[in-house]
Amino acid sequence: MRLLVVDDNAKLRQLLVGLFTGARYAVDAVGTAREAREALAAASYDLVLLELRLPDADGATVLRELRQRGLGIPVLVGTQVTDLERRVDVLDQGADDVMVKPFSSDELLARVRALLRRPPNVLNRVLSIGNISLDTNARAVQVGGDALELTRREIAVLETLMRNRARPVAKRTLEEAVYCFAEEVSSNAIEAAVSRVRRRLDHAGARVTISAARGMGYLLSERAA
Repeated sequence: MRLLVVDDNAKLRQLLVGLFTGARYAVDAVGTAREAREALAAASYDLVLLELRLPDADGATVLRELRQRGLGIPVLVGTQVTDLERRVDVLDQGADDVMVKPFSSDELLARVRALLRRPPNVLNRVLSIGNISLDTNARAVQVGGDALELTRREIAVLETLMRNRARPVAKRTLEEAVYCFAEEVSSNAIEAAVSRVRRRLDHAGARVTISAARGMGYLLSERAA
């Protein structure tokens, strides 16, 4: 596992590198937003520990850029910002967790382990495939940068397919994602919902295909250009 520490405090960076190295992680550490962008462009990381107050930019800007690129790298914000509203805003922007400094080394390592245990693509805020993206917080879909209006159920179908991209999704799984216990589900409800999503994506010029995998469910895949 390779981690990236982004913090402008050189002494703390050194301590964190020692902590994570001792826990048998590979660690890179940088002190500015520019260096963070360069590191993220040059290497693949399993987790980013990010300070909000950086000398050249707000750390939240780095976070937003990651999510806008569709990267689901877990981001743990470790910060001295104590304002609750600000911390909530950072979580809404795509952070996976926030810890207020000073924090316990044991708790930090435990939270890192918890984030690294999460399956990929399960908690990503912005999902993307081909030229479509889905902001799971705003419940908004774009195709080629243009907004695409979908109903609540259609978005639920699309989100489930996108989180399982390139893997068949069973009809039962889609039903559980779309309908609550109190709702009656007709025998062809999912087929109809998938058909509507497919038709609207095709009409919008989406470069994806939703195909039926016999006996397995539905498969969302990127269409060759």
